[in-house]
Amino acid sequence: MPKLLLATNNQAKVREYKSLLHSLPYELVTLAEQGITTVVSEVGETMEENARLKATLLADKSRLLALADDSGLAVDALGGEPGLLSARYAGENASDKDRVSYLLSRLKGVPWQKRSACFRCVIAIATPDGEVEFCSGECRGMITLDPRGEQGFGYDPIFYLPELDKTMAELPLEMKNQISHRGQAARKVYQVLERLAPSKYIW
Repeated sequence: MPKLLLATNNQAKVREYKSLLHSLPYELVTLAEQGITTVVSEVGETMEENARLKATLLADKSRLLALADDSGLAVDALGGEPGLLSARYAGENASDKDRVSYLLSRLKGVPWQKRSACFRCVIAIATPDGEVEFCSGECRGMITLDPRGEQGFGYDPIFYLPELDKTMAELPLEMKNQISHRGQAARKVYQVLERLAPSKYIW
């Protein structure tokens, strides 16, 4: 069975991708399992650039098909922040809790009807020869006044889905995967791999 490298050190993302892509005819392997300790700096100006940087570098290093993503939260009242800085919004070493608290502080006094936001995910799939294709997904919601829920990670506890009357962090993983930005992007991976992965990548 061919291998597909999940090019992230974020274990929460690894769990989600293993759930989302479990029916692929690929063995999903992690950087740690392949003995790869390379850290790729996200210096791109777009999510597409960051996803491409990670996927191409790690595909070349591992000689495997590699899947990398960049994702973020854009809050309308903040002009699209935190956007590309979503993971570093409260500082380089901030925790998820720190980032959530900082974002809520930035929205202090903003009324409910103006707390709209969008989660976006861009996945890049790269071959060892440098070919790249992209998949993307978006999910719109609102930013709550306080965190709710214990599931998920990142900004999930404050990302409210009006149609479900729940935050992302209140959803079981299976339901989150059906509607999330990452879930939408991941479902497109199946078609991309059919085009991008010829038999020479199957060992």
